[in-house]
Amino acid sequence: MQCCDVLFVYNPEYVHKKWKEDDFFGYQYLNGTNPIMIKKCKQIPSNFPVTNFMVSGFLDKSSSLQKEMEKGNIFLVDYQLLDDIPANTIHGRTQYIAAPLCLLYKDTHNKLKPIAIQLKQTADPENPIFLPNDKEEDWLLAKIFVRSADFNLFELDAHLLRTHLLAEVFCMATLRHLASVHPLYKLLIPHMRYTLQINIMARNNLINEGGLFDKALSTGGNGMFKVLQKAQDSMTYSSLCLPDDIKARGVEDIPCYYYRDDGIKLWAVINRFVQSLLKYYYPNDSDVLEDTELQDWINDIFCEGFLQREESGIPNSFSTVNELNKFLTMVIFTCSVQHSAVNSGQFDFCAWVLNASPTMQRPPPTKKGETTMEDIFQSIADVGSTVNILAVIWLLSSPFSDFIKLGDYPAKRFTEEYPQKMIDQFQLDLKKIDKEIAHRNKGQEFGYTYMRPSLMENSVAI
Repeated sequence: MQCCDVLFVYNPEYVHKKWKEDDFFGYQYLNGTNPIMIKKCKQIPSNFPVTNFMVSGFLDKSSSLQKEMEKGNIFLVDYQLLDDIPANTIHGRTQYIAAPLCLLYKDTHNKLKPIAIQLKQTADPENPIFLPNDKEEDWLLAKIFVRSADFNLFELDAHLLRTHLLAEVFCMATLRHLASVHPLYKLLIPHMRYTLQINIMARNNLINEGGLFDKALSTGGNGMFKVLQKAQDSMTYSSLCLPDDIKARGVEDIPCYYYRDDGIKLWAVINRFVQSLLKYYYPNDSDVLEDTELQDWINDIFCEGFLQREESGIPNSFSTVNELNKFLTMVIFTCSVQHSAVNSGQFDFCAWVLNASPTMQRPPPTKKGETTMEDIFQSIADVGSTVNILAVIWLLSSPFSDFIKLGDYPAKRFTEEYPQKMIDQFQLDLKKIDKEIAHRNKGQEFGYTYMRPSLMENSVAI
């Protein structure tokens, strides 16, 4: 056993025990594999006609839906990207995809719980809004459809697109435009280790025609690439910058959001580290403007990675050191912290198929009061799809035997004394955060470890 194997402890048994509970369902939007979708709800969407009458019984006794929205206690998760996606066919059998809307409430005990679920985007009598006081099997199946949709969108958007494929964009631009002696090449290249290798493996085994995603996901086949296209069209620079994204989604104050808490600390530490190096190599804004390799690098990212989409907010040039600092922070954060956050918990949360069914074999229910446990078992993924996806998530949740943690740079590329001192300080800052996370997790039955620097790969390597 490699020494790194001892550090990584998987806990799917906890999920097996808790998956039915509403507060654990809500917890996963904060600290599960897809913690980037939940947002504060200030107004109920017109296509999701939830009324106070429907949900008042799940709120504080003296309150109402409108009052709780005004207090900032109502949250929404919308899977609109999955709407109109063609479903996969597995072994000749048509699969099914939901595009749910889920309304959640932060109660007086700071528990986040679902209070209404609609499984399709269009309001319709045959698209009922499911509630916690419906028949137990109705509510359970509605949550299973949501979790299945979440698994599909998480794998394709939060994981594949927003970490693996973005890291490849940054890597290719770095190799094309920055000489190996360029200080930013020295800074960035350790955060791109094995990225091209793992992405080629994904193209050959996961997302290729007849690959494992085709064999297991409801979005497999043509649907997968339509999801990716829609996700890329909606991806923005601000959504890739954690402080901006947290503010935009209105989730600055929701308790027990460890992804946010740990991520903000790590963003700040990476930002200070990058700033310290830029201060040395780019004393003035004019140094940024006059660096033709750097300007070609960012233009390549804008043109080839973001297809010249100005609405994405991605810059095509840099004018100031501050602009460069923020962008480089985002690149390093994406290639290390963000990838760890969405990748490392896959086996924990997704090994139990009822919590993250990769596909659904029956359509979303159109009526209430008719679902049985037999219907639920007939709806979730079959053994073949489950086994295929288990193999994938076990592999992707496992570290390489030559694991290099965030902030470690075995190949000393910087020859000057000052950059090395800044690296030493960066490592000290990361150790401090690591200890803080370990201390917080003590005594917790299911501690949030996915953003511990000591357990985090320096790059998208797996």
